[in-house]
Amino acid sequence: MPQRPSGLTALVEKYTQPQDMPPTDWLFHLKLERPRKSIVCLSRGERAIKRSFDLLVATSMFVALIPIMVLVALAVWLTSPGPIIFRQVRTGLNLRGTRSDRRQLVDADQLPAGFDRRDPEIDRRRDSAFGKPFVLYKFRTMRVDAEKHGAQFATKGDPQVTPIGRFLRKTRLDELPQLWNVIRGEMSLVGPRPERPEFIKNLSDEIPDYLQRLGLQPGLTGVAQVINGYDNDIQSFRRKVALDLVYLQNCCLWNDIKILFRTVGVMLTGKGAL
Repeated sequence: MPQRPSGLTALVEKYTQPQDMPPTDWLFHLKLERPRKSIVCLSRGERAIKRSFDLLVATSMFVALIPIMVLVALAVWLTSPGPIIFRQVRTGLNLRGTRSDRRQLVDADQLPAGFDRRDPEIDRRRDSAFGKPFVLYKFRTMRVDAEKHGAQFATKGDPQVTPIGRFLRKTRLDELPQLWNVIRGEMSLVGPRPERPEFIKNLSDEIPDYLQRLGLQPGLTGVAQVINGYDNDIQSFRRKVALDLVYLQNCCLWNDIKILFRTVGVMLTGKGAL
């Protein structure tokens, strides 16, 4: 009897059909004995190589691109009032597994009426971030009051985007400050795009195994960013999840190099920008 695919494998197969998204046959596909569930499924050597590559390339790029970043900062400062650098909390790597309940078992009849051993102020199960939060840095592309009515997804032709911001988004130059996030170890050069905590609960309810993508270090670029572009509807998020899981199963240095080269092409053509 053929083995029934796991939830992870089934999700990848469901959303990686040719009619749903561009093919990923340009990636080097690894022959794994079992599906990876997170980055810890990579050997220590593979993780060390990925981190060393991130640190070397991100540091070199950060130093080499300082003149361009200075010009971008001046353009943002001269064309729109407000801070030059935009800071936003994003959800990072999540390696928390299922743990046994460490609370001591006590007969409920022995407890005072209305007694609750959980402190509502520190109950960690209320944490809606799912992964480790961190502050992501970008050049500001929107007006300072763009989200006065609350967090929202990017939309095509958004009037809140500044004129220079539209150019920065098209060329992805607004993402350059995230090289600092990579140097700090909060992000990788290649991996899933980090999502905002405000959106993760709804997305995880809508998309099966959405949280599996948090088992990878969030990335400055990735397979989904290269061929899926920005996400502004549930179907594009489904494709992004499937592509992130494809990358998880085929995460290796050679694929990271391939993705980085394709990212340069996206920056030059403005493909997928909103």
